[in-house]
Amino acid sequence: MTTFLPCHNYLLNNSLSGTIPRSLGSLTSLQFLGLSSNKFSGEVPSLKNCTNLNIFDLGDNKFSGLILVFIGESMPNLQILSLRSNSFTGSIPLKLCGLPALHILDFSHNNLSGNIPHCIGNLSYLKSKFTDEYNNGYLGRFELVSKGRVFVYDYLSILYLVTSIDLSDNKLKYSSKYRKLELIETLDLSMNKIPGSITQSMVYLTFLNHLNLSYNNLSGKIPTGNQFQTFVDPSIYEGNPGLSSCPLPIVCQDNEGAPQVPHGDGGEDDDSKLEKLQFIISLVIGLCTGFWGVFGTLAMKRSWRYAYFHFLDKVKDVVLYFVSAIGTYLQKRSYSTEQAANVNAYMYASK
Repeated sequence: MTTFLPCHNYLLNNSLSGTIPRSLGSLTSLQFLGLSSNKFSGEVPSLKNCTNLNIFDLGDNKFSGLILVFIGESMPNLQILSLRSNSFTGSIPLKLCGLPALHILDFSHNNLSGNIPHCIGNLSYLKSKFTDEYNNGYLGRFELVSKGRVFVYDYLSILYLVTSIDLSDNKLKYSSKYRKLELIETLDLSMNKIPGSITQSMVYLTFLNHLNLSYNNLSGKIPTGNQFQTFVDPSIYEGNPGLSSCPLPIVCQDNEGAPQVPHGDGGEDDDSKLEKLQFIISLVIGLCTGFWGVFGTLAMKRSWRYAYFHFLDKVKDVVLYFVSAIGTYLQKRSYSTEQAANVNAYMYASK
């Protein structure tokens, strides 16, 4: 029988099998649960009473069934959620979008289907400034798959700075709200069934340093603005015969124009249009406020108006004096040069 510790449980990289005992759900003080790389199977029991869970790692097992909504409802401190390499089915629950501390999400290599929730862009920690607010002394290790390689992190290392979403090797479809994940660093959507074009909002993910969109049903042009100018490896787009333009070598010769951030004709999402409208309104309000803050005060306050124009007169006098002094200096220098030339000419003539 497996014994589970009350606060930390790490049984990764063993040959444990069977199902997770339901009694695990009564451990309300459980913070870190790492059961990856074993042979556990069956459905995951309800752990809704484990409200202090920070790390939930069930990767590389044989779990099946749906992703339970209790994960998003009762685990507000959850930072790492890894269910990779199992047999989970169904769609990604919308409740997961409400996890305020989540910064690593890995559902790769399952049988998930349906749309990627558009609210995935609302994951607040993935788009906030990095802090160590949630780094409460991790223990143990975590295996993160990124860029096709496995990286092993100690929980006491810089793991809390890593931001990653891996939904590869499922049957998922696209979302158009990725722009909200401004600080995401790794995004892997390869080997799904994502149709259509690459959403233009992805060019605004300026912290993105690894992207994989290979083996989907994508079509149209590859964006060339911002971070996409650094994604020059054709392998991240392969398996999408409908894609065109650089960095695909077959069509690079057709794209000789300068890289541009997509705009106009439906290229921008609603968030972009709203931000532009807010900027214009703020600019107009700022100009009006600044104008009336100065000239309105001068119009109403006679003493301030006199002081203001008296100050302008002084500035004018200083500028005129400065210009006059420079003119006088140049004139004297020119006269001295002319006299010296006359003396030299006289001496030369006397010889």
